[in-house]
Amino acid sequence: MWLDSGAGGRGGGRWDIICAGPRVTLTTWGTVTEVRARYRRRRSTADPLELLRAQLGPVRPHTDAEGLPFVGGAVGWIGYDLARRFERLGLRTRLDRLLPELAVGIYDWALLVDHAEQISWLVGHGSRADPARARLRALALRPRSAPAGGFQIIGPTRSSLDWAGYARRFEQVQAYIEAGDCYQVNLARRWSMPVIGDGWRAYLQLRDINPAPFAAWMHVPGVRVLCASPERFLSVRDGQVETCPIKGTRPRDPDPARDRALAAELAASAKDRAENLMIVDLLRNDLGRSCRIGSVAVPRLFGIETFAGLHHLVSTVTGRLDRGTDPLALLRGCLPGGSITGAPKIRAMQIIDDLEGEARGIYCGNLFYLGYDGAMDSNIAIRTLSQAAGVLRWHAGGGLVADSRLDSEWAEIGIKAQAMHQLVGELFRRG
Repeated sequence: MWLDSGAGGRGGGRWDIICAGPRVTLTTWGTVTEVRARYRRRRSTADPLELLRAQLGPVRPHTDAEGLPFVGGAVGWIGYDLARRFERLGLRTRLDRLLPELAVGIYDWALLVDHAEQISWLVGHGSRADPARARLRALALRPRSAPAGGFQIIGPTRSSLDWAGYARRFEQVQAYIEAGDCYQVNLARRWSMPVIGDGWRAYLQLRDINPAPFAAWMHVPGVRVLCASPERFLSVRDGQVETCPIKGTRPRDPDPARDRALAAELAASAKDRAENLMIVDLLRNDLGRSCRIGSVAVPRLFGIETFAGLHHLVSTVTGRLDRGTDPLALLRGCLPGGSITGAPKIRAMQIIDDLEGEARGIYCGNLFYLGYDGAMDSNIAIRTLSQAAGVLRWHAGGGLVADSRLDSEWAEIGIKAQAMHQLVGELFRRG
């Protein structure tokens, strides 16, 4: 696992977190979670987040690691469709056969890279004889280039929606909005192609094309995840909660004057601000399920953040965890993120399920860490590709509201998918 801040490029982050050799893994497919230790495994139909809580054990502050983001604990992903375990959604699509809804490792050791101070830390709670510690220490002391590894596209790209199909679904969303079912729905397209080889080199190319502060490479048995997400989902540190929803997009432009004008246009857009505000209100409600009464606040509304390829409209919602709750309870109450579902969330998810006609898998889920010390951070899994069973897949979507325009929404999806399409183009030329 490599939680990649994008530092060294234009990602703007500070800390990288690298883990290997988990003590325990948890993998959820449908109603069954497999809990695997080194020489034991069992299957359970219990709540997967409760199983994770049991494996982490009680919070253990690490007094020697003050100021470090992670000191060992859980790292992995929660897919969009794990929410079916926690909410009565009535969704009809079948779950993804290629990707589990949850894949998490419990890591006793981690290597942290502080790009601001140019120093690395080896941290952990486990035995000094743990082979994972030795591997991470060797990586820190004697870094080596990654093996070349072959990776090749072996077939054409397929898309779940063409222009005509998207246009029909766009009109259906407008009808739902007019009927009062919802205010906003995030409608997405999926692309896929057959590939062979390991996606590691492809990830390195992706981070060059689109460095991002919440990027990640995850390598678990049978699955590779290549993520270049710009969006924080939920963070918790010392009981303080923060979420930073993105809603509102403009492309970058190589001409500095034009680039500034596009950012200013986004900042002034009444439509984009309205979309963002809907999601801020939704997240205020979601945080209120786990935070102290009166603690939920919006310290920043409609801020402009600029990334490698896009300008985004970003707000910040904060709160304070209530007594008797914890980060996993917060996650449960907020899954999946409001910025990639719509408002109201449950009805929007039902409409998404009906119109997209397939489970989303890892897309719009979240990649996260949750330390033994109770610190958590997570992203929204957008600008993310998955490789499993010889198939590379990725999505892009956008929020539709009453005054959305078909042409501009179709174009926005293309803008959001641009980095992934550029990656595929480079892989094709190289192959």
